Amino acid sequence: MDKPIAIEVVYALADRQRLLSLTVPPGTSVRQAALLSGMDRHFPGLDLAGAPLGIFGKAVAKPDERLVQDGERVEIYRPLIADPKEVRKQRAAKAAAKKADD
Repeated sequence: MDKPIAIEVVYALADRQRLLSLTVPPGTSVRQAALLSGMDRHFPGLDLAGAPLGIFGKAVAKPDERLVQDGERVEIYRPLIADPKEVRKQRAAKAAAKKADD
């Protein structure tokens, strides 16, 4: 029988975060690992079945297919409030307007 895999699952809000260590059986997908963590018990309203997921800061395109490896940290991402590209455009426009006024 294969040895269980030790992983961490993390989730954070602006004011609090949680890191859970757990062991999962070999062949566990990134999505299954998030579901097995039970993180939604600590953060009511968290949708583990649909949340974007990543490993060590890199988004996983197919979390239902990608299998976790020993020692990995599965990250549960919050939905974006604003499009980062749009925010950068607005910031650049504001800086340009300020520079034109000076």
